[in-house]
Amino acid sequence: MSEKPNAPVIRRLGRSEETTQERLVRKHVPALFASGFVHIILIVFLMSFDARRAETKQSETVVNTTAETAQEQEDKNLSNDELGVDSNVQAALPELDRVDQKTIDFAVTSDPIGQPNTPQDNTNAATLPGIGIDTTGGIQPADKGMFTPGSGGGSSLVSQMVAGRSGATKTRLIKEGGGNAESERAVASGLAWLAKQQLADGGWKYDRGQTEERTAATGMALLPFLAAGVTHKKNADKDFRGYEQVVFKGLGFLMKLCPLAGTPNAGRMSTNVYAQAIATLSLCEAYGMTKDPILRPFAQTAINYIQKTQASNGSWGYEPNSPGDTSIVGWQIQALKAAKLSKELVVDDRVIQKANKFLDFASAGARKSMYGYNNNGDAKPGTALTAVGLLCRYYVSSWGPVHPGLIDGVSGLMKAPPAGNGPVKDLYYYYYATQVVHFFEGEEWKTWNEGPKQTDGTRKGGMRDWLVGQQSKKDLNTGSWDPEAGPNNWFGRECGRLGTTAMCLLTLEVYYRHLPLYKRGADGQAIQIIE
Repeated sequence: MSEKPNAPVIRRLGRSEETTQERLVRKHVPALFASGFVHIILIVFLMSFDARRAETKQSETVVNTTAETAQEQEDKNLSNDELGVDSNVQAALPELDRVDQKTIDFAVTSDPIGQPNTPQDNTNAATLPGIGIDTTGGIQPADKGMFTPGSGGGSSLVSQMVAGRSGATKTRLIKEGGGNAESERAVASGLAWLAKQQLADGGWKYDRGQTEERTAATGMALLPFLAAGVTHKKNADKDFRGYEQVVFKGLGFLMKLCPLAGTPNAGRMSTNVYAQAIATLSLCEAYGMTKDPILRPFAQTAINYIQKTQASNGSWGYEPNSPGDTSIVGWQIQALKAAKLSKELVVDDRVIQKANKFLDFASAGARKSMYGYNNNGDAKPGTALTAVGLLCRYYVSSWGPVHPGLIDGVSGLMKAPPAGNGPVKDLYYYYYATQVVHFFEGEEWKTWNEGPKQTDGTRKGGMRDWLVGQQSKKDLNTGSWDPEAGPNNWFGRECGRLGTTAMCLLTLEVYYRHLPLYKRGADGQAIQIIE
């Protein structure tokens, strides 16, 4: 008779003898072991929780060093490299050499612009980004929306100050501000030339004068791309797609120069204070436009370096913490304001207050409408230093279009208007003065930008048409501007064709580069603050 399927099988095993002690161990040790393991896990968790609470408390202490507690902490040391830097973000930063693989979703392009060994030939300029825009019917609307962030974090929210750089807002600002198809075509051609000057390491180099100052050259070359609405992320403006890699490589070059908090000389990208500010301005604008967390610690640490190197009189000098001049202060203020308007980068209000005190010291006139070099002894109306001082006042002293000091200052600038013809000169003056008069608005701006009104009602001789007319159309220099000539035109001598082109582009981008912080009311008097 066969066994039933699945019938239980009983095997007889030899029985071993077990002592009382062995039975006790077998019964209680497993439970004790499990209980001990659970307690260890609980202790580790509590220790971690306490550490996180301590870290949070420390972070809150850092944040409280900003404007809310500025008046209560007058004696606090401003040299804290960690101010505003999130250590968690910093620790999570990928290797810079591989950041493109982890954070950037580039637009697909076959254009070799900005790549090493690109032939220096502009004969195909019509195919470059921005050159082929349809201008037959005036400025055409770009893709709707501000821009589309690429992968790797960031937000579509941008700083108020840079919110007009793309989309329908940009189109409207060009029209309302007095730009036209020709000025935008000049911008596109200039960006194409700048892109071709980018070196294999991602940076740029001045072609004369300060050729060793790569930091300033790179920061200055990046600014016109940012002003046009181009970032390192996928760009929604169809006119400039293809330049994302140019901006990405340029920002990467600056980040490699910027030691982060906790390292020697944290945030210092150059021993040249001008270069430091120009590069910091580029990092802060790029962060304000994208809110990319990869950029934030670099922008913050660079801003921290600027803040801790301010002199006791509120200026910045050629050496850290040494007294300086109005020209140096101008670039620092631009960088600090870009950081502040990002809403997330930390700027200590005491730094701004000290800068205002220096501006008071360097100003002259009953309404402080003229500015000198490092005091008011050489202050005159309609000079580059006065233009710098007035722009600083607009940014940090709330001088809107009806402030008596700005009214007087612009009146002086209007006595030294754009030449309207001949080679570009006094570029440093015109870069600053154009921004001041643009923010002032009114008839003064129309005259400055388009030129005085003629008997037939037309205008000519303004800044816009002068710069457009002087742009080179010669072979390899197509899209650039000739450097200033003559013994007094120091900017062209020191920064060459690269710097001259960048500054001319920024001047032509004034219509949308920065939204005004103040607007005239309907009665021409009231000021609406839109910051």
